[in-house]
Amino acid sequence: MNHENYDPDDRIAALATAWAESAIAVIRTSGEGSIEAVNGLFSGDLAGGESRKMVYGMIRDPESGDALDEIMAVPFRTPGSYTGQESVELYCHGSLPGVQKILQLLFRSGFRQASPGEFTFRAFINGKMDLTRAEAVQEIISSKSGKAQSMALNRLSGAVEKRINHFKSIATGMAASFAIQLDYPDDEVEAPPMPSSEIAEMKEGLQSLIDSYQVGKIYQEGVIIALAGRTNAGKSSLFNLFLKEDRSIVSDIHGTTRDYLESWISLSGIPVRLYDTAGLRRSDDPIEEEGIRRTRELMDNAHIILYVMDSSEELTEEEEALIASGKASGKAAEGGKEVLVWNKCDIGKTAAPEGAISVSAVTGEGFSELEKVLMDRIFKDSSRVEGDAVIDSLRQKELLERALSGVEKVDEAIHNGLPVDVLAMDLHDVLQALGEITGEVSSSDILDRMFSSFCVGK
Repeated sequence: MNHENYDPDDRIAALATAWAESAIAVIRTSGEGSIEAVNGLFSGDLAGGESRKMVYGMIRDPESGDALDEIMAVPFRTPGSYTGQESVELYCHGSLPGVQKILQLLFRSGFRQASPGEFTFRAFINGKMDLTRAEAVQEIISSKSGKAQSMALNRLSGAVEKRINHFKSIATGMAASFAIQLDYPDDEVEAPPMPSSEIAEMKEGLQSLIDSYQVGKIYQEGVIIALAGRTNAGKSSLFNLFLKEDRSIVSDIHGTTRDYLESWISLSGIPVRLYDTAGLRRSDDPIEEEGIRRTRELMDNAHIILYVMDSSEELTEEEEALIASGKASGKAAEGGKEVLVWNKCDIGKTAAPEGAISVSAVTGEGFSELEKVLMDRIFKDSSRVEGDAVIDSLRQKELLERALSGVEKVDEAIHNGLPVDVLAMDLHDVLQALGEITGEVSSSDILDRMFSSFCVGK
């Protein structure tokens, strides 16, 4: 979508629900004259109806007179709609042929197919939301857990926008102070004190938002955890325990899992892509060998490896080497990405090695401790910042870093006694970066890239 190549006053239409058979489908329209245009195809009275009030009726093809569907329609008058424009939403039966007929009728009646993200783009250009809220719309749709959805909803409500506007207010006040010193000689107007407290507040606040990015990214994108270890160590039983269902086949026969299984789970609100992998051992079976190769590949790409060991058997050379290396530990601050799981502790012969977590995938013993260790490991490189404003947009993070760099330059310039015009230039860069976050200052390529990733009906 190139926002410069279409007229935002065009009438647009698109299916807002999934392109699949369903009980109800929602078709969204927007643009000047939408109510009148849809009213000409509808047996109910939208033109005289109240804004945001459902109207029952039949939608008909005016050329043939054929009824296409029995629907409910809701008119939205400017500016009280999602896009800020006049619009109508149609609630019809979720038959795909029926939906197609209604869309084709709308397109013949002066509407055009909406581009991806065009409804939200119109909401942005009409002042219904800033860019942080617009990004939150897509983040809500793509959320993989309830916690991620809740955090995105908080951004949609304006949590990030409010913080950015607060920083802009401070920076604008500082700019006004510098302007006074530039416009009037020192002997005419007493120079106001340098804004050391304001600079300190901005540095702390911007850094806090930047730090929240890793947390936001974890909750939005999730982490990859691979269960690995020798055959018959209990990986599949542990996989089923995480899922709380018998998804993976469990057997005393070695090498039951020859390929990996995967499933999304939620770990304290964090979306986790969990893999049950083929057991690690030497094998002459080419199929099992391929499974082991894939296991090694998954281990390389995983954020965390749960290395499962059978406490009822003697250690293998690989397990002894892993323990001796010190790379695997149950403590977040130690080692690499491996977490040692001392499985079958209910029947095990020996105590767990130092740093390993004793677990029974059959009885569930030690499982809560394992979950705590995983949470510590997930947040190993970031603090658990979960305040009012948590970001997960790389675009926002990079602009916040640019703004923080500008504030630090202002602070350094003040301490070095540089002239006020230098301070004003650095502060201008800060305001520029903050303006790009909310969309007050934005280039066309940024807008195109951002909104083109949206659904068509959004």
